[in-house]
Amino acid sequence: MMKNLLFVYICLFGLALPLSAQKLDAQDILDRTATAFRQAGGIQADFTVQTYAKGVLQGSSVGTIRLKGEKFLLDADGVKTWFDGRTQWSYLTNSDEVNVSEPTPEELQSINPYALLSIYKQGYHMKLGKTDVYGGKPAYEVILTASDRKKDLQCVIIYVTKDTFQPLCISMTQKGGNSVAIRITSYKAGESYNDHLFTFDKKAYPTAEVIDLR
Repeated sequence: MMKNLLFVYICLFGLALPLSAQKLDAQDILDRTATAFRQAGGIQADFTVQTYAKGVLQGSSVGTIRLKGEKFLLDADGVKTWFDGRTQWSYLTNSDEVNVSEPTPEELQSINPYALLSIYKQGYHMKLGKTDVYGGKPAYEVILTASDRKKDLQCVIIYVTKDTFQPLCISMTQKGGNSVAIRITSYKAGESYNDHLFTFDKKAYPTAEVIDLR
C-alpha cells in the first residue's frame, strides 16, 4: 500500500529555461526538463492526484512536496515522507508509526520524485503528442510508451510549459489499466532548504512507533 501511495507522487519538478528557436523533439524536451530540475535549487509544489481503475475515478487527494536535488519531503493523504538521499522515513498519521527503509535503485524508480527524469532512457519509446495548450498555457505533450509489455509502468504522458519546461500534468498508466493523473496547482523554484528538513525528527513525534525495515 505504501509503495502504491508514494508511486503516484513521482516527478514534480521544473525551472524556467530559454526556449530555443529550433523545433524540439520529444527527447529534446525531456532533456531540457531534466536539466531544468537539476538547476532549480529548492522546489515547492502543490498538487492534486486522481486515481483511476480502467478509466473510472477511484479517488482524489491533494499534497505538497519540497525537493532539493534527490532529497524530498512529501506530505499527502495522511502520510509524511522524508528522503535524505539514502534513508527514507514514512510516517502514517492514523497509526502513529514511521517506517524506516533504504530504498534500492529499483524501489526508487517507483517512489522517488525525480525518477521520471531518467525513465525515458530506460526502455521507453517517446513521441510528441498533438496537444499544444494545457490549462490555458502553451504546452508540449510528450508520450512515453514502454517497449516491454511486462513493465509495471506502461505509459507516461507529460505536459510541460513551452516557455519554462515546468510540468503541468503527469499521467501514468500501469500494467492492468490503472492510472494516475498528477496536476500541479502551484509551484516555486529557487527555495532555500536546510538538509535537516529531509530527515525524520523523532523529537517532533515522541509517541510514534519506529519500525526499522532496513
